[in-house]
Amino acid sequence: MAEIEVKASENVMKACARTSSVRNCVLTSSLLACIWRDSSQHDLPLLVNHDSWSNEALCMEKKLWFALGKLKAEKVAWKIAEEMSLKLTTICPGLITGPQFSHRNPTATIAYLKGAQEMYAKGLLATVDVIRLAEAHVAVFEAMNKTAFGRYICFDRIIARDEEAEKLASEIGIPPNRICGNSLEFIPTHFELSNKKLNNLMSRTIRNWHGQS
Repeated sequence: MAEIEVKASENVMKACARTSSVRNCVLTSSLLACIWRDSSQHDLPLLVNHDSWSNEALCMEKKLWFALGKLKAEKVAWKIAEEMSLKLTTICPGLITGPQFSHRNPTATIAYLKGAQEMYAKGLLATVDVIRLAEAHVAVFEAMNKTAFGRYICFDRIIARDEEAEKLASEIGIPPNRICGNSLEFIPTHFELSNKKLNNLMSRTIRNWHGQS
């Protein structure tokens, strides 16, 4: 799965770079490309934001193939963008939700939730409504010739309590223990997710939209 993600990213980025009318590109990555870090490191920042990158070796050790694919695909996209002078921004969304979304895309949803118990225990299990994600893509793309740059973490809900985990499990159609069943067995390090960079950009964009209407 990981190599398929990488090849697809590489092909798309090279196609964009070869097309003279395309100078800006927004790539959908994943929050999984940010959160899987080695928590045994004593100096590991508790804040997880757009500067955070998952650890490839850790993803391989835990057999998080979906996360590994997203991580490597984003890295190759940045490499090609730099080499071919293509302006790139990436959006790293949490688990995508919305009316019937998980039922229409069950493979990606289940793949994202590999390691869900650990994500939940560490405060790193976040979701984003598909409409919010679409709005984020529009806002980032429209701002690329002005202020948008780099990576953006995108989520609108952090699953922090058992009842929230149970509700999410019900929405997806999986047993609740797939999310919160064995969360106590993990090292009790609680991280802080931040989407401040995207929220700031979107608030400016919304004000501009209202100003033009």
